[in-house]
Amino acid sequence: MKQFIYPRFTLEEKLTEEQISFFEEQGFIHFEKFISKEKVQELIKAAQDVEDRWAADKREKVNGVPIKYGIDENGKTIVHRFAFLSLHSQAFHELLQDTRIPALFPLLQAPGRIGENEKDGLVLNHYLNTGTSNFTKMGWHTDCLRDVFYGKKIMPMLNVGIYLDDSSDDNGGLRVIPKSHKQNFVKLVFGKKYFVDNTPDENEVAINASAGDLTVHDGRMWHRVALSPHMGAKSRRRVMYVPVISGKYAPKSEESPTQLYQRFSKYVK
Repeated sequence: MKQFIYPRFTLEEKLTEEQISFFEEQGFIHFEKFISKEKVQELIKAAQDVEDRWAADKREKVNGVPIKYGIDENGKTIVHRFAFLSLHSQAFHELLQDTRIPALFPLLQAPGRIGENEKDGLVLNHYLNTGTSNFTKMGWHTDCLRDVFYGKKIMPMLNVGIYLDDSSDDNGGLRVIPKSHKQNFVKLVFGKKYFVDNTPDENEVAINASAGDLTVHDGRMWHRVALSPHMGAKSRRRVMYVPVISGKYAPKSEESPTQLYQRFSKYVK
Protein backbone atom coordinates (compact mmCIF):
# COMPACT_ATOMS: atom_id res chain seq x y z
CA MET A 1 0.00 0.00 0.00
CA LYS A 2 1.27 3.44 -0.93
CA GLN A 3 2.44 5.61 1.97
CA PHE A 4 0.70 8.91 1.36
CA ILE A 5 0.13 11.34 4.23
CA TYR A 6 -2.65 13.44 2.80
CA PRO A 7 -3.98 16.67 4.37
CA ARG A 8 -7.27 16.88 6.27
CA PHE A 9 -9.52 19.90 5.97
CA THR A 10 -12.58 21.50 7.58
CA LEU A 11 -15.69 21.93 5.44
CA GLU A 12 -17.25 25.39 5.52
CA GLU A 13 -19.89 26.91 3.25
CA LYS A 14 -17.29 27.71 0.59
CA LEU A 15 -14.28 25.68 -0.52
CA THR A 16 -10.81 27.18 -0.53
CA GLU A 17 -8.56 27.21 -3.57
CA GLU A 18 -6.26 24.77 -1.78
CA GLN A 19 -9.12 22.32 -1.26
CA ILE A 20 -10.29 22.54 -4.87
CA SER A 21 -6.74 22.13 -6.16
CA PHE A 22 -6.09 19.07 -3.98
CA PHE A 23 -9.29 17.37 -5.13
CA GLU A 24 -8.71 18.12 -8.80
CA GLU A 25 -5.22 16.65 -8.58
CA GLN A 26 -5.87 13.59 -6.38
CA GLY A 27 -9.57 12.81 -6.97
CA PHE A 28 -10.52 12.70 -3.28
CA ILE A 29 -10.59 14.93 -0.20
CA HIS A 30 -11.11 14.42 3.55
CA PHE A 31 -12.92 16.82 5.91
CA GLU A 32 -12.75 16.21 9.66
CA LYS A 33 -15.61 16.57 12.20
CA PHE A 34 -18.37 17.33 9.72
CA ILE A 35 -20.99 16.21 12.24
CA SER A 36 -20.81 15.91 16.01
CA LYS A 37 -20.59 12.70 18.03
CA GLU A 38 -24.12 13.43 19.26
CA LYS A 39 -25.41 13.67 15.68
CA VAL A 40 -23.65 10.42 14.84
CA GLN A 41 -25.53 8.62 17.61
CA GLU A 42 -28.82 10.20 16.52
CA LEU A 43 -28.32 8.92 12.98
CA ILE A 44 -27.35 5.43 14.15
CA LYS A 45 -30.60 5.26 16.14
CA ALA A 46 -32.60 6.56 13.15
CA ALA A 47 -31.05 3.91 10.87
CA GLN A 48 -31.90 1.18 13.37
CA ASP A 49 -35.52 2.35 13.41
CA VAL A 50 -35.74 2.03 9.61
CA GLU A 51 -33.94 -1.31 9.79
CA ASP A 52 -36.47 -2.72 12.28
CA ARG A 53 -39.38 -1.47 10.17
CA TRP A 54 -38.04 -2.92 6.92
CA ALA A 55 -37.21 -6.26 8.56
CA ALA A 56 -40.66 -6.50 10.16
CA ASP A 57 -42.30 -5.72 6.82
CA LYS A 58 -39.98 -8.17 5.02
CA ARG A 59 -39.29 -5.42 2.54
CA GLU A 60 -37.07 -6.58 -0.33
CA LYS A 61 -36.46 -3.46 -2.42
CA VAL A 62 -36.55 0.32 -2.32
CA ASN A 63 -37.27 2.03 -5.64
CA GLY A 64 -36.09 -1.10 -7.43
CA VAL A 65 -32.84 -1.41 -5.45
CA PRO A 66 -32.50 -4.66 -3.44
CA ILE A 67 -32.07 -4.36 0.33
CA LYS A 68 -29.08 -6.36 1.57
CA TYR A 69 -29.84 -8.14 4.86
CA GLY A 70 -27.59 -10.04 7.25
CA ILE A 71 -27.23 -11.22 10.83
CA ASP A 72 -25.23 -9.32 13.45
CA GLU A 73 -23.02 -10.65 16.23
CA ASN A 74 -26.09 -11.06 18.47
CA GLY A 75 -28.16 -13.00 15.96
CA LYS A 76 -30.35 -10.00 15.06
CA THR A 77 -31.43 -9.33 11.46
CA ILE A 78 -29.75 -6.18 10.20
CA VAL A 79 -29.65 -4.22 6.96
CA HIS A 80 -26.16 -4.25 5.46
CA ARG A 81 -27.02 -1.82 2.68
CA PHE A 82 -29.78 0.78 2.79
CA ALA A 83 -30.75 2.65 -0.39
CA PHE A 84 -32.78 5.89 -0.48
CA LEU A 85 -32.51 6.05 3.31
CA SER A 86 -33.34 9.75 3.54
CA LEU A 87 -36.73 9.07 1.92
CA HIS A 88 -37.57 6.83 4.88
CA SER A 89 -36.06 8.82 7.74
CA GLN A 90 -36.57 12.47 8.64
CA ALA A 91 -33.21 12.58 10.45
CA PHE A 92 -31.31 11.62 7.31
CA HIS A 93 -33.44 13.90 5.12
CA GLU A 94 -32.59 16.83 7.39
CA LEU A 95 -28.89 15.96 7.18
CA LEU A 96 -29.03 16.50 3.43
CA GLN A 97 -30.24 20.06 4.03
CA ASP A 98 -26.89 20.98 5.60
CA THR A 99 -25.77 24.17 3.88
CA ARG A 100 -22.16 22.97 3.69
CA ILE A 101 -22.93 20.14 1.25
CA PRO A 102 -23.64 22.49 -1.71
CA ALA A 103 -20.16 23.91 -1.13
CA LEU A 104 -18.91 20.69 -2.74
CA PHE A 105 -20.73 21.29 -6.03
CA PRO A 106 -17.83 23.20 -7.66
CA LEU A 107 -15.78 19.99 -7.51
CA LEU A 108 -18.07 18.59 -10.21
CA GLN A 109 -17.08 21.32 -12.65
CA ALA A 110 -20.71 21.10 -13.84
CA PRO A 111 -24.10 22.16 -12.43
CA GLY A 112 -24.68 19.90 -9.44
CA ARG A 113 -27.41 18.67 -7.10
CA ILE A 114 -27.94 16.12 -4.34
CA GLY A 115 -29.47 12.99 -5.87
CA GLU A 116 -31.80 12.22 -2.98
CA ASN A 117 -34.28 10.34 -5.19
CA GLU A 118 -31.92 9.46 -8.06
CA LYS A 119 -29.44 6.61 -8.63
CA ASP A 120 -29.51 4.78 -5.24
CA GLY A 121 -30.23 7.92 -3.21
CA LEU A 122 -28.62 8.23 0.22
CA VAL A 123 -26.95 4.86 0.84
CA LEU A 124 -25.81 3.52 4.20
CA ASN A 125 -23.35 0.62 4.11
CA HIS A 126 -22.99 -1.44 7.27
CA TYR A 127 -19.93 -3.71 7.07
CA LEU A 128 -19.71 -6.41 9.74
CA ASN A 129 -17.88 -9.73 10.05
CA THR A 130 -19.83 -12.54 11.70
CA GLY A 131 -20.28 -16.15 10.80
CA THR A 132 -23.53 -15.28 9.03
CA SER A 133 -22.94 -11.70 7.81
CA ASN A 134 -23.44 -10.92 4.13
CA PHE A 135 -21.43 -7.72 3.71
CA THR A 136 -17.80 -7.62 4.85
CA LYS A 137 -15.95 -5.97 1.96
CA MET A 138 -16.40 -4.62 -1.56
CA GLY A 139 -14.17 -5.20 -4.56
CA TRP A 140 -12.65 -2.62 -6.86
CA HIS A 141 -15.13 -0.45 -8.74
CA THR A 142 -15.92 3.05 -9.93
CA ASP A 143 -19.27 4.69 -9.20
CA CYS A 144 -19.82 6.25 -12.61
CA LEU A 145 -20.16 2.92 -14.44
CA ARG A 146 -23.81 2.86 -13.34
CA ASP A 147 -24.47 5.43 -16.05
CA VAL A 148 -23.39 2.84 -18.63
CA PHE A 149 -25.87 0.29 -17.24
CA TYR A 150 -28.60 2.91 -17.52
CA GLY A 151 -27.63 3.45 -21.16
CA LYS A 152 -26.46 6.99 -20.50
CA LYS A 153 -23.37 9.04 -21.06
CA ILE A 154 -21.01 9.05 -18.07
CA MET A 155 -21.59 12.31 -16.24
CA PRO A 156 -19.56 14.01 -13.49
CA MET A 157 -20.41 12.58 -10.07
CA LEU A 158 -19.15 12.89 -6.50
CA ASN A 159 -19.64 10.29 -3.80
CA VAL A 160 -19.79 12.01 -0.43
CA GLY A 161 -19.09 9.66 2.47
CA ILE A 162 -20.12 10.47 6.05
CA TYR A 163 -18.74 8.12 8.71
CA LEU A 164 -20.78 6.79 11.63
CA ASP A 165 -17.90 4.66 12.96
CA ASP A 166 -14.15 5.07 13.11
CA SER A 167 -12.53 3.46 10.07
CA SER A 168 -8.79 2.83 10.06
CA ASP A 169 -6.45 0.90 7.79
CA ASP A 170 -6.03 -1.81 10.46
CA ASN A 171 -9.77 -2.52 10.36
CA GLY A 172 -10.34 -2.81 6.63
CA GLY A 173 -12.03 0.30 5.28
CA LEU A 174 -11.90 2.41 2.15
CA ARG A 175 -8.96 2.26 -0.24
CA VAL A 176 -8.62 4.66 -3.17
CA ILE A 177 -6.15 4.98 -6.01
CA PRO A 178 -5.21 8.67 -6.21
CA LYS A 179 -5.39 10.29 -9.64
CA SER A 180 -7.24 7.30 -11.14
CA HIS A 181 -10.16 9.67 -11.87
CA LYS A 182 -8.07 10.89 -14.81
CA GLN A 183 -8.01 7.50 -16.55
CA ASN A 184 -9.39 7.01 -20.03
CA PHE A 185 -12.65 5.20 -20.79
CA VAL A 186 -11.02 1.85 -21.58
CA LYS A 187 -9.18 1.76 -18.24
CA LEU A 188 -12.31 2.91 -16.44
CA VAL A 189 -14.30 -0.02 -17.80
CA PHE A 190 -11.63 -2.73 -18.03
CA GLY A 191 -8.89 -1.62 -15.63
CA LYS A 192 -10.00 -4.06 -12.93
CA LYS A 193 -12.58 -6.80 -12.46
CA TYR A 194 -15.53 -4.94 -11.03
CA PHE A 195 -16.52 -6.03 -7.49
CA VAL A 196 -14.99 -9.51 -7.69
CA ASP A 197 -11.38 -8.30 -7.34
CA ASN A 198 -10.36 -7.09 -3.89
CA THR A 199 -6.61 -7.52 -4.42
CA PRO A 200 -4.50 -4.76 -2.83
CA ASP A 201 -3.00 -2.34 -5.34
CA GLU A 202 0.51 -0.98 -4.86
CA ASN A 203 -0.78 2.55 -5.47
CA GLU A 204 -3.82 2.41 -3.18
CA VAL A 205 -4.18 4.74 -0.20
CA ALA A 206 -6.18 3.95 2.94
CA ILE A 207 -8.68 6.53 4.14
CA ASN A 208 -8.37 6.73 7.92
CA ALA A 209 -11.52 8.48 9.12
CA SER A 210 -13.18 9.10 12.48
CA ALA A 211 -16.91 8.95 13.18
CA GLY A 212 -18.35 12.27 12.00
CA ASP A 213 -15.79 12.84 9.24
CA LEU A 214 -16.77 13.47 5.62
CA THR A 215 -14.86 12.34 2.54
CA VAL A 216 -15.45 12.95 -1.15
CA HIS A 217 -14.20 10.94 -4.09
CA ASP A 218 -14.68 11.43 -7.81
CA GLY A 219 -17.12 8.96 -9.39
CA ARG A 220 -14.46 7.90 -11.89
CA MET A 221 -11.96 6.88 -9.20
CA TRP A 222 -11.07 3.25 -8.53
CA HIS A 223 -11.80 2.30 -4.92
CA ARG A 224 -12.59 -0.73 -2.78
CA VAL A 225 -13.50 -1.58 0.81
CA ALA A 226 -11.01 -3.92 2.43
CA LEU A 227 -11.94 -6.78 4.73
CA SER A 228 -11.54 -6.22 8.47
CA PRO A 229 -9.27 -8.77 10.16
CA HIS A 230 -11.55 -8.66 13.20
CA MET A 231 -14.84 -10.39 13.96
CA GLY A 232 -18.02 -9.15 15.63
CA ALA A 233 -18.58 -5.60 16.86
CA LYS A 234 -14.90 -4.69 16.46
CA SER A 235 -15.23 -5.12 12.68
CA ARG A 236 -18.24 -2.80 12.34
CA ARG A 237 -17.97 0.12 9.90
CA ARG A 238 -21.01 2.20 8.97
CA VAL A 239 -20.64 4.79 6.22
CA MET A 240 -23.36 6.70 4.39
CA TYR A 241 -22.90 7.95 0.84
CA VAL A 242 -24.60 11.00 -0.62
CA PRO A 243 -24.60 11.17 -4.45
CA VAL A 244 -23.79 14.63 -5.79
CA ILE A 245 -24.61 14.45 -9.48
CA SER A 246 -25.14 16.40 -12.69
CA GLY A 247 -26.99 15.87 -15.95
CA LYS A 248 -30.64 15.25 -16.67
CA TYR A 249 -32.92 14.80 -13.67
CA ALA A 250 -33.83 11.09 -13.39
CA PRO A 251 -35.89 10.33 -10.27
CA LYS A 252 -36.77 6.79 -9.23
CA SER A 253 -39.97 5.42 -7.75
CA GLU A 254 -41.34 2.14 -6.43
CA GLU A 255 -42.12 1.23 -10.05
CA SER A 256 -38.48 1.55 -11.08
CA PRO A 257 -36.97 -1.72 -12.39
CA THR A 258 -34.06 -3.53 -10.77
CA GLN A 259 -30.97 -3.16 -12.93
CA LEU A 260 -29.04 -6.24 -14.03
CA TYR A 261 -25.94 -5.39 -11.99
CA GLN A 262 -28.11 -4.89 -8.88
CA ARG A 263 -29.40 -8.44 -9.18
CA PHE A 264 -25.88 -9.68 -8.55
CA SER A 265 -25.35 -7.54 -5.43
CA LYS A 266 -26.25 -10.48 -3.20
CA TYR A 267 -23.00 -12.15 -4.29
CA VAL A 268 -20.90 -9.24 -2.99
CA LYS A 269 -19.93 -10.36 0.51
